[in-house]
Amino acid sequence: MSDSDYVVLVDDEGAPIGTAPKAHVHGADTALHLAFSCHVLNPDGEVLVTRRALEKATWPGVWTNSFCGHPKPAEPVLSAVHRRAEFELGLTLTDVRLELPLFRYRATDARGMVENELCPVYVAVTENTPAAHPGEVIDFAWVDPQTLGHAVRSTPWAFSPWLVMQARLLPFLGGEAISLDNGQHSTEAVDAA
Repeated sequence: MSDSDYVVLVDDEGAPIGTAPKAHVHGADTALHLAFSCHVLNPDGEVLVTRRALEKATWPGVWTNSFCGHPKPAEPVLSAVHRRAEFELGLTLTDVRLELPLFRYRATDARGMVENELCPVYVAVTENTPAAHPGEVIDFAWVDPQTLGHAVRSTPWAFSPWLVMQARLLPFLGGEAISLDNGQHSTEAVDAA
């Protein structure tokens, strides 16, 4: 296996403690590992939402944020964000901002698959038209952020649990960010099971 086939395992404080094969990390007892989420805006201020491919291991066919991913071992998270934007959606990103550096969640899907991630959340801009990778994304739409936030709060069952939790915290989606003394945003570990 190559480094791209592994995820970074982390402890409760977010320190790396090892790696695990990506193909085996998600199951009924998923170890805490490093990931990221990204919300992409276009020049008109619309946010890109995507529908996960049906062959995805977790939450197949569910509407979610623009894209997510896992950094490779020793890969900076920001580099992974740019790599996955290109791979999943054919997008070049600008103005990439870290909005929720300490976001963490645990959620279980209908098949019993668990996500357990320390998942920094980014917001970025693109001027590109998405070219979705069919193994990752089966549909996408540009939508008004406040409309998306309202839809997520009204029908949370229709979206990925991480999008539902992030929408509560991201002001551009109508959420209220939790500020720490240093101005960063955080959330407690949340179990959506």
